[in-house]
Amino acid sequence: MFDAREKIALFIDGANLYAAAKALGFDIDYRKLLKAFQSRGYLLRAYYYTALIEDQEYSSIRPLIDWLDYNGYKVVTKPAKEFTDSMGRRKIKGNMDIELTIDAMELGESVDHFVIFSGDGDFRSLVEALQRRGRKVSVVSTLSTQPPMIADDLRRQADHFIDLKSLRDEVGREPSERPAPRQAAVAAAPEDDDDLDY
Repeated sequence: MFDAREKIALFIDGANLYAAAKALGFDIDYRKLLKAFQSRGYLLRAYYYTALIEDQEYSSIRPLIDWLDYNGYKVVTKPAKEFTDSMGRRKIKGNMDIELTIDAMELGESVDHFVIFSGDGDFRSLVEALQRRGRKVSVVSTLSTQPPMIADDLRRQADHFIDLKSLRDEVGREPSERPAPRQAAVAAAPEDDDDLDY
């Protein structure tokens, strides 16, 4: 599936990956994740996309973003929109699809193998466009949850589907192994990630 001569780029939909790992009962160790893909080829870039809630004194995801930024990831953020739905529930909307798609298309000539960490069916068109340019695309999500966290049409479009569950030993950490808040909080995520648009 991977060729050591390939230039690889990772595109991580932060909220989507967090939700998939949480559903599988483990946290992502982002240091291990980087090493895992550095061993598969020439890792050109690793992007991490997430929306941030503005006007929040402290966000649990801030330590993760700072850590990623200093440790080999290109972090792409934008403000999340907070609103109240018709039932009076607080909702957060923070879709990063456009940012991820533009970055991937801009790297279309430099990367041999794109690895997209998301199960969002909206990325099917991106996968198809990259394939038309002769690029290989792998998608990382999971079929091991009920319901599966990957859209069927995205899984079918990708050249390779990697179930996150199969990477658990290589890139995972038990939630009990989470570092203290003062250290790199590599397991943090938005409080209301379930309400984010996937």
